[in-house]
Amino acid sequence: MSDIAEFVHSNAAKVSPKILHGIHLKLPQLKLEFAEIHAPKYPHLVDQLELLADVIEDYAEGADQEIPFFVVAESCFALAYAHKQTHLIPDHVPDVGYADESAVVRTVFIENEKALSEYCKRHGLDFAEVTTAA
Repeated sequence: MSDIAEFVHSNAAKVSPKILHGIHLKLPQLKLEFAEIHAPKYPHLVDQLELLADVIEDYAEGADQEIPFFVVAESCFALAYAHKQTHLIPDHVPDVGYADESAVVRTVFIENEKALSEYCKRHGLDFAEVTTAA
């Protein structure tokens, strides 16, 4: 397992139902924040963050209980990491400012490809559209 995958797994393991609830309450604000990300080197980052936000929202609101909790927990961690103001690589650094966020989000997508792909099918979304060239 890669270091980034271990990082994601260990932090996602700390996501409790209470933390999920807190992130769920912040989703409208987070979605607005993520929509303003300008990261041309990571063209699918915003779409991927939005999909993970939808996964959390649908799970928390009972619209999709088929997605495993660990996928929801990893999605919560990815959104929380992307929201943090202090990162491994500051967002304002040209060309690489969103590399760490992209790595965390891509790890969630890679580790949970089957579950996220099935989620997209259930909700009429194109999984390939948010993962191609990610």
